[in-house]
Amino acid sequence: MNASARSLKAISTSPFVAAASYVGLLILLLFVAISSISDLIGQRSELAASSAMLAQLEGRAPRAGGAAGEAMPAGSAYLEGATVTVAGATLLQRVAGSVTKFGGNVLSTQLDVPNTPAKAGFISMVASFEIEQQQLQQVLYDLEAGMPFLFIDQLVVQTILDGANTGDGPGKLRVLLGVSGQWRGAR
Repeated sequence: MNASARSLKAISTSPFVAAASYVGLLILLLFVAISSISDLIGQRSELAASSAMLAQLEGRAPRAGGAAGEAMPAGSAYLEGATVTVAGATLLQRVAGSVTKFGGNVLSTQLDVPNTPAKAGFISMVASFEIEQQQLQQVLYDLEAGMPFLFIDQLVVQTILDGANTGDGPGKLRVLLGVSGQWRGAR
C-alpha cells in the first residue's frame, strides 16, 4: 500500500472527519429548511397584498394604511351602468359635473363607444368647454383623482382672443378634452 492510500484510509476512518461531515450536513439541512419556510412566508404575504389590492380596485374594501388626512375616493373604480349607454351617460355626467363645479362652461360633448377589440371595455368621450386657466388644473386633477378611474387621452388648449381680455390675466381657455374610463359590462 502506498502512502497516499494509507493517508486516505486514515482520514476516512477518523471519527473527527465523520463528526465534522455530520455537523456540516445537519447545518446544510437546516439552512435549506429555513430558506424554504421563509420563501413560503414571503409568497403568502405577496398573495395577501395582491388580494387586498384586488379587493380595493373592485371597490369592496377601503384602502388600508393611508396617510393622515388622505381619503380614498368613494365609489367603484369602473364606470357603473347596466348597459354601455348608461355607463357612457355616467362618464358624460362625471366630466360635465367636474367642469361646471370649477366654473367652466361645457360647449359640447361626444360619446365614443369603440367597436374594436383592442379598446373593448373602455368608453371614451370628447368634451369641449371654456374655463379659466387656474381652474383647468383643478378639473384635470378632479377627473384623474376621483372615482371611477378616468384617463385623460387628449388635451388641446387654446386661448380665447376677444375684447374682454384686458391683460390682467390669461383669461378664459377653450379646451378640447378626451377622457376614457373602463366599463366591466353588465353583471
